Amino acid sequence: MLKTLAIIGTVVVVAIAAILIYAATKPDSFRVQRSAAMSAAPDKIFPYIAGLKRWREWSPYEERDPSMKRTYEGPESGKGAIYAWDGNKNVGSGRMEILEATPARTVIKLDFFKPFEGHNTAEITMEPRGNQTFVTWAMHGPSPYMSKLMSTFMDFDDMIGRDFAAGLAKLKVIVEK
Repeated sequence: MLKTLAIIGTVVVVAIAAILIYAATKPDSFRVQRSAAMSAAPDKIFPYIAGLKRWREWSPYEERDPSMKRTYEGPESGKGAIYAWDGNKNVGSGRMEILEATPARTVIKLDFFKPFEGHNTAEITMEPRGNQTFVTWAMHGPSPYMSKLMSTFMDFDDMIGRDFAAGLAKLKVIVEK
């Protein structure tokens, strides 16, 4: 019996060590992105991206906590506009600041404080093609060890990508009216 427990213990320790080592081999950064074609000109879409208050109309994260506290600072839209939130466990707390805003590309500094700290960059690009605009919502940043370990068990690209696709689909409905 003691020998069996020793074998089981050894197998468990080796399995845990293998997972920890595997996590350490994952990339030091990540990128998630989704795109959608919209039958609208960039100048019709741009106000929904550069005006952070307008995100309430299409961002999938806005629906997860109806009583989320929101604050806005800086200009109404464009470079320097800031949006901070503090909500339930589904949205946590964080802050986003527009660093660059043109109809072709909007760059956002994205800081998460809860439930996990993270400092990333979001980019929304618009590429006109004929009578459509291809909108791409991307997020990228560093992958610290804990993120690597968690990604061993969860597919962040799928989780975040699903949200991005849902947000773009909702934005598409709004701008195509």
